[in-house]
Amino acid sequence: MDRLTGMAAFVKTVECGSFAAAGKALGMTPQMTGRHVAELETRIGTRLLNRTTRRQSLTEAGQAFYERCRALLADAEAAEAQARSLADTPRGRLRITAPVTFGAFALPEAIARFLNRYPDVQIDLTLTDRFVDIVDEGYDAAIRLGALNDSTLVARALKPYRFVVCASPAYLAAAGAPETPHALIGHECLGFAYTSAPPASGWGFIENGQAWTAPIAPRLRANDMKALITAAVNGLGIALAPETAVRDALRDGSLVPLLTQYEPVARPMHIVMASSPTTLKLRYFVEEVVAAFGA
Repeated sequence: MDRLTGMAAFVKTVECGSFAAAGKALGMTPQMTGRHVAELETRIGTRLLNRTTRRQSLTEAGQAFYERCRALLADAEAAEAQARSLADTPRGRLRITAPVTFGAFALPEAIARFLNRYPDVQIDLTLTDRFVDIVDEGYDAAIRLGALNDSTLVARALKPYRFVVCASPAYLAAAGAPETPHALIGHECLGFAYTSAPPASGWGFIENGQAWTAPIAPRLRANDMKALITAAVNGLGIALAPETAVRDALRDGSLVPLLTQYEPVARPMHIVMASSPTTLKLRYFVEEVVAAFGA
């Protein structure tokens, strides 16, 4: 028989004074209540209750066992209450990882809304451009750029990660604006250098439905997009930057969009998890990200 049920039957028998009263309180027959107590006594190897035709009383072992059973049952009830609370209200810690530029310029707004809505949730956000194995490294979810290779992950598609070619008014006044992507080879282009891949030697564009690469010859490469954007704002050259990262600079005029009749190649973007969300905190976080960046 179930040990916790047996303990509950024993405690209720002590408190109610009889198997009949205990069984009524627990929704079982007096005979079943007695069987539970007898099973406990057999397992322990000692008598817990002195039984007479008129009353029952605790043995010395029964008294000690009764106190421990009450404490254990209270702990079990508290654990169930805590689990119910976790199931009803998002709470606890989420470990999230995202690419550096997206995580720095775009994701914080969605995270702020989420944390303001759910004050019992905490987020540990790791920004890195390397590939993160979310299972081995213990992350709840990751934002991924590019094609997905791991079919075992659960993924939700987000809007493609779009780019814009831009430069400062000072650079354009000194060097002029390229008329086509082919002309980029004659300009100072600022190159992004991935830590886990060779530096790009060209920028991708879509023309007449076909993707092609315009060659560039950067004198400055950096593995941090913020550094490249700052360099572009200061007139050092032309940048190919994520729309979300240069939104404010384009709005205030410190950067000017170029080659607007050509479409830079966008990158697929997803939020991925090891499995379908099993907790409210993760499910609601995914919903927040999809609402903000969903396709």
